[in-house]
Amino acid sequence: MLDTEAALARAAERAGIAATGSGEAVTAAADASLFDLDALGRAAARTGNPVPALVRELRSLVNGPAARAVHAGATSQDILDTAAMLLARQSLTAILADLARAADAAAGLAAAHDETIMIGRTLLQQAVPVTFGLVAAGWMTGLDEAREDLARVAATRLAVQFGGAAGTLAALGEAGPRVAGLLAEELGLAAPPLPWHTERLRLVQIAAAAAGAAAVTGKLARDVTLLAQSEVAEVSEGGEGGEGRGGSSAMPHKHNPVAAILILGCTKRIPGLLATLAAAAEQEHQRAAGAWHAEWETFADLLRLTGSAAAWAADLLAGLQVDARRMRANLDAAGGFPMAEQVAALLAPALGPTQAHDLVARASASAALAGQPLADALTTGETGHTITAAGITSVQLRDALDPAAYLGSASVFTQAALAAHQATTERLSQPPA
Repeated sequence: MLDTEAALARAAERAGIAATGSGEAVTAAADASLFDLDALGRAAARTGNPVPALVRELRSLVNGPAARAVHAGATSQDILDTAAMLLARQSLTAILADLARAADAAAGLAAAHDETIMIGRTLLQQAVPVTFGLVAAGWMTGLDEAREDLARVAATRLAVQFGGAAGTLAALGEAGPRVAGLLAEELGLAAPPLPWHTERLRLVQIAAAAAGAAAVTGKLARDVTLLAQSEVAEVSEGGEGGEGRGGSSAMPHKHNPVAAILILGCTKRIPGLLATLAAAAEQEHQRAAGAWHAEWETFADLLRLTGSAAAWAADLLAGLQVDARRMRANLDAAGGFPMAEQVAALLAPALGPTQAHDLVARASASAALAGQPLADALTTGETGHTITAAGITSVQLRDALDPAAYLGSASVFTQAALAAHQATTERLSQPPA
């Protein structure tokens, strides 16, 4: 808020409606360390927002004619909304940097584990084999898409708010639009065509982009918590400076996925905050009674939680420990069941797709009931006879049960994602036009 007031004084001086030296004087006085925050809080309870008390105190710190440049032509909402835009810019800069670190770390995992085979899981059940490289590439792509969206919002939706009492800047006469443009220039924000006091789309769009980024971090954090379960143990957290992290107050053996848990602790709260901001966007006439006020803490909390989730995601992925041997052991322990689709595809030309599917389904159920590998059920009894009669050799069956032979386009997709990541990084590193 003080940055906004200082910039407004400088803009007023440049527009010729404030005394020479006003901008410098107000900027020098706009130092947060000079203000009693407790007193401002108590005063805010009397006026419904903190700006009137802030302005009164700021004016008292400025000597002579320059004091008249404080809050020139502005209303409280101008100061608070513009401050929110400055807060958003600062937050988005930090969030984008952490998302970039996280995406780079995910890219490193994708490249290193392009051929690391693991069980794919759908509906929390074992599916067909995938690679951990493909999994990490999925995290990376989500992070990159979130970065693109946040960068777009940061470049196009951060705008100054300056409309005076009811959006007309009548107090400044003909100088109003010029002061508004100079204020935007001073702060490095966009100058919108008109004030947006009760048009709140830009705030919702900023929040939605942040919530989308948080959702991406929540997805990868949830994957890590599941892969790090003791019974799965395919990944574990290391983290930057994370030695000794993850302990329990009661159970010395524990190694909890702390970063993933803290990401989820943030991301679980964000949808409700976004919903509040969307609901608060319905604002009446030229100044809302209550809806605008509902945005203040909500917007700041959403940015803070998104920033925390992004920072933890960068830490998590930079130190993630991947156990490729455990991944292969879990796949082998599955008894060949993840290869049932491939076996059905092998049998389909001879038996027809429906009969092949049903035969493999019956064999899978029989093997599971008997605690046998799928191969045993496929090579014995009536099922084995049917397969042999269909002309399927033991070598063909063995190849169909090999997970490495059923990875489809996993590597192609991973490499394409890595190339896209490089392009995204180069694009976002370019200075704005």
